[in-house]
Amino acid sequence: MKMRFIVPLIAAAGIALSAPVSAEDYVIDTKGAHAFVQFKISHLGYSWVLGRFNDFSGGFSYDEANPAASKVSVTINPASVDTNHAERDKHLRSKDFLKVDEFSQITFTSTGYEVMGDNKAVLKGDLTLHGVTKPIAIDVTHIGAGKDPWGGYRRGFEGTTKLTLKDFAIPMDLGPASSEVEVFLSVEGIRK
Repeated sequence: MKMRFIVPLIAAAGIALSAPVSAEDYVIDTKGAHAFVQFKISHLGYSWVLGRFNDFSGGFSYDEANPAASKVSVTINPASVDTNHAERDKHLRSKDFLKVDEFSQITFTSTGYEVMGDNKAVLKGDLTLHGVTKPIAIDVTHIGAGKDPWGGYRRGFEGTTKLTLKDFAIPMDLGPASSEVEVFLSVEGIRK
């Protein structure tokens, strides 16, 4: 089965944020494997294929006094797609799906952050996938923030969104049950 991707990813990534002068800047902790860009897509309506992107980077800014000014930027290497099946991953990298030889990056840049209350927000931004840029919205939960055992300071978010493959000109069509991909992002940032 072939997937439709993200990104997710943004985030999500994403899913982090940024702000003006009093904002704190964070680097997404991919080195310590404390961030994930994962996806789920129906296989013909009979089961689910789960996967992730292993290679991505990014950062965000967040201001507790003005969360609406938050920003995030993430870059994903689509060739790092991993569904735990080498032949399927090879197909996902091909012209039928991600066409990684031509489109070597998936990017997400935020354009807005709408606070909903109870640590919930909607992160809006532009996702570029398969050479197509579209606005997307990611439902975000602020998990928490605080000191870590190594003298640093961390902040974490999770987010979900759905992407329609045809919106990003992904040519493979496996039918209506497989037309959308669900994206889950878990992001832990280390304050600079």
